[in-house]
Amino acid sequence: MRPASSLATGQSFDPALRGYIIHYHVGEANHCPSCGRSQWLVGRIMAECAYCETALPLENNRGVGACARFVRTHAPAQPVGGGGPTIA
Repeated sequence: MRPASSLATGQSFDPALRGYIIHYHVGEANHCPSCGRSQWLVGRIMAECAYCETALPLENNRGVGACARFVRTHAPAQPVGGGGPTIA
């Protein structure tokens, strides 16, 4: 009997759980996992094979998606330079 796939059980598919994710590495020789060629169209987030159009995420952009990242600090901002003139 075949095991039920994660899609059949209602769970979302996450290839990171399989332990191996192919990334495009900037500055290295990258061969396409589909066709084996090494001509790429590189964008800001993805690289696409120029022959078979296989898309790979860039290695240096892991964890950065299309949505804005907000950083909240708990300390209020301090003025720089010792303060300015005061009006009395």
